[in-house]
Amino acid sequence: MSKKIQAIRGMNDCLPTDSGLWQFVESSIRQVVASYGYQEIRTPIVESTDLFKRSIGEVTDIVEKEMYTFFDRNSDSLSLRPEGTASVVRAGNEHGLLYNQQQRLWYMGQMFRHERPQKGRYRQFHQFGVEVFGLPGPDIDAEVILLSSRLWKNFGISQHVTLEINSLGSSEARVAFKAQLVAFLKTRISELDEDSLRRLESNPLRVLDSKNPQVQNVVKDAPKLIDSLDKESAIHFQGLCERLDNLGIKYRVNPALVRGLDYYNRTVFEWVTDSLGAQGTVCAGGRYDGLVEQLGGKATQGVGFAIGLERLVLMLQTFELDKNVESVVDIYVTAMDESVEFYARKVSELLRDALPQIKVMNHCGGGNFKKQMKRADQSGASVALIIGLDEMVSQQVAVKHLREKQPQETISVDELTYFIKKLFDV
Repeated sequence: MSKKIQAIRGMNDCLPTDSGLWQFVESSIRQVVASYGYQEIRTPIVESTDLFKRSIGEVTDIVEKEMYTFFDRNSDSLSLRPEGTASVVRAGNEHGLLYNQQQRLWYMGQMFRHERPQKGRYRQFHQFGVEVFGLPGPDIDAEVILLSSRLWKNFGISQHVTLEINSLGSSEARVAFKAQLVAFLKTRISELDEDSLRRLESNPLRVLDSKNPQVQNVVKDAPKLIDSLDKESAIHFQGLCERLDNLGIKYRVNPALVRGLDYYNRTVFEWVTDSLGAQGTVCAGGRYDGLVEQLGGKATQGVGFAIGLERLVLMLQTFELDKNVESVVDIYVTAMDESVEFYARKVSELLRDALPQIKVMNHCGGGNFKKQMKRADQSGASVALIIGLDEMVSQQVAVKHLREKQPQETISVDELTYFIKKLFDV
């Protein structure tokens, strides 16, 4: 017997037992973004490696350690996308969507990072994000945060997430702050780990983002960027806070929040939870006013966020909110004799034509009444339509309620559509 081939580590199958929850999450997200007037954009999974080096930054864990990069037959360096923003900006530049325009976009799809797989973090993962272009004010920052907040509300997890915000100011303010930060960190250099020492020269702000507890202890005494903001960024941040206060969105200002990607400026934010262990960030985003120009376009403001769907699904399962997912099947149609199979099929097609939103499954494989009822119950259907020779002759069906204690009913085929419509309130 040949060796069984298994999935690549950190790249998981989504089995039928889980796909209903994923479809629920995805359809709920689509409903929310549509209610805010955002439009979908779809980009390729594979991009030029240079796109991510120029956007994310070469001195980042993603580019240095985590990207799946390879050379194609033309010797071009390509990478599986590790995040969505850079691809959306590239597509916007390429197709003339951004300069002197306003765009509210969203995307959803697979991303890839070669990390150590753990609960809620995988090498192939799914990400949903929104990206807005051409709007410079704090009003749009507040809107994307409000949109993310509505997702938590719709999923019933608002009480399990906390919003943290910060401002990174302008590039000029950050240059001045970096000098202060480096000077401070050098006074505590013996307490920094290897990664922090490397970043001290190349990208000192990333030291603030360290997950090492010893480094975090150093960082809490470091100068705060929010205390060194330029005037315009300070006004922008104040405007954001005022809007969040007015909207009733609670938040915590976290001066150590810098985000892991180099392209952010001014507003940055994260929604965090203590319900998923080490993987506490559920949603992260911010403003990136220089990225469009950095990737070859004309200067255009941008702001957005991304949500890892695996972590969102994990949260719904943790709090048993996945029970809200609709059943795969509404009606299970049986055929008690081979001679009525065609009739049973016609009844099912009649329902599908009249009520396409109702999910109808036909029994296949024969079997006695007991076996067919067992399959009907396992399907999760609310009712079973029992069809035998007598029902076919009389042009009727027997309706058996599977989830509620109600007497079995006999309905004529002519009245069946109305009966089902009323039963399911559609």
